[in-house]
Amino acid sequence: MRRALPCALAPLALLACAPEPAAQDDLFSRLQSLCGAAFQGSVVSDDPRDADWAGETLTVHVRECDAATVRMPLHVGDDRSRTWVVTRLEDGRLRLKHDHRHEDGSEDVLTQYGGETEAPVTGLTARFPADAESRALFEREAIAASMDNVWTLALDPQAQTLTYALDRPDRHFAARFDLAGPVEAPPPPWGAR
Repeated sequence: MRRALPCALAPLALLACAPEPAAQDDLFSRLQSLCGAAFQGSVVSDDPRDADWAGETLTVHVRECDAATVRMPLHVGDDRSRTWVVTRLEDGRLRLKHDHRHEDGSEDVLTQYGGETEAPVTGLTARFPADAESRALFEREAIAASMDNVWTLALDPQAQTLTYALDRPDRHFAARFDLAGPVEAPPPPWGAR
């Protein structure tokens, strides 16, 4: 029989003290358990195209959660234009969308792109291949390179990290967030209700 540390002593109380989720809900339930907390991170990939982001403080704020949706604004320095929206579908799959806004709250032309997992999520990693709606957006905006995008969200309770990644044949981007020490919540994202 495994004995758990009391929540106050757990190195990552937010993850360690969350109720044990059902297998298919692991990632989503664990994201929900972080609701209200913000975490700093950094770019961990080494593509020169990421130099602007690599020089900024990255903060993800697990800001809004309900039974079906987790909204996580991503702040890149003072830029509050991005929010990751993770939705649990009825069949156990997850959907990731990227909500991009201008400072006045209006939608960017490149917004609401993302994809759905190909099967119910049964662990702490989910891969989201670009869906038809996103591919149509990329085609309309002449961004052919993004047609094969696959985004990944991965929680690692041992390392106490959340990793967000983007992969395609010519590209790898990854940012890792330290879940061991929550930080002060940043201001709301642009366009927040």
